[in-house]
Amino acid sequence: MATVRFDKAQRWYPGADVPAVPGIDLEIGDGEFMVLVGPSGCGKSTTLRMLAGLEEVNSGKIFIGDREVTNTPPKDRDIAMVFQNYALYPHMSVADNMGFALKMAKVPKDEQRKRVEEAARILGLTEYLDRKPKALSGGQRQRVAMGRAIVRSPQVFCMDEPLSNLDAKMRVQTRTDIAKLQADLGVTTVYVTHDQVEAMTMGDRVAVMDKGYLQQVDTPLKLYDKPVNLFVAGFIGSPQMNLLEGTAADGDVRIGSYAVPVDATASKKMNGRVTVGVRPENWRLVGDGEGLPVKVTVVEELGADSYLYGTSDVEGLPSTIIVRSSGRGPTRKGEVLHVTTDPGHVHVFDTDTGERLSA
Repeated sequence: MATVRFDKAQRWYPGADVPAVPGIDLEIGDGEFMVLVGPSGCGKSTTLRMLAGLEEVNSGKIFIGDREVTNTPPKDRDIAMVFQNYALYPHMSVADNMGFALKMAKVPKDEQRKRVEEAARILGLTEYLDRKPKALSGGQRQRVAMGRAIVRSPQVFCMDEPLSNLDAKMRVQTRTDIAKLQADLGVTTVYVTHDQVEAMTMGDRVAVMDKGYLQQVDTPLKLYDKPVNLFVAGFIGSPQMNLLEGTAADGDVRIGSYAVPVDATASKKMNGRVTVGVRPENWRLVGDGEGLPVKVTVVEELGADSYLYGTSDVEGLPSTIIVRSSGRGPTRKGEVLHVTTDPGHVHVFDTDTGERLSA
């Protein structure tokens, strides 16, 4: 096993006006599951491919353990890559696909068979070892791709959106399998996804990226509870945080005639235009004439919970406000609710800089 360290690693594609990754500094612990997450084009896959040796590093350095691998060929980095499209050989059996890297490395046949059988046992693929990939489901193919990585016993797993080709149910099952497998094997893993739910449920830590820059690197709960800026606040959470624009006044934030209560730390820092964030579960219902009026346009019933999507005529509010309610509630489409929140549940950001002002 090994640590991974990016030291101001930069990737600048020829002909581009700006670098895809301006210079990333990131340390990943031995045996840690690190997820890189962000919107399309944020540089997460480029960062992973620099680690794997599939992209040139224009400046800076990359280390695996104590060894600098910035200019080391991919085959000599002791990493195993798991791709989005499985990348299996269609004419080979599952066993041959899983053992191909060992065959190329001239590992003795008995050792090859032993490692392939062990990986198949871990992944529940023993009965499929003689089949061809076309006879497998998408989830089974992805497990074969995982098996091919496991048999090599690498220092680092690199996974590039490995679940994006699976249907929703299979994606949930497979991400649980991958997280458990990584915990059992203890191999340092760098995992790229654009799906923040995937990131939050799988990673020991999550690195949120935007435009090539790291916005925040933290545990999933800290990202959710204390986003450092507006980008992270809007990106992390499903459904996303309600972001309301207002003006700082007398220690509160005024949005129309409604005064949003904020914590003491934020009230001392606020000045001028600010944006407050409220998670859907942190609204509470109040009587008519109090709080913010929200006209319900959609009720999303999920059984245990329901999400109410609505609109409000108050200036500074987004086009849609989301409120989480207990499941099977009496609220119906077309009703007008009044909601408010508490200071401890309000995230305050400077609208211009995006910086967090709350404690």
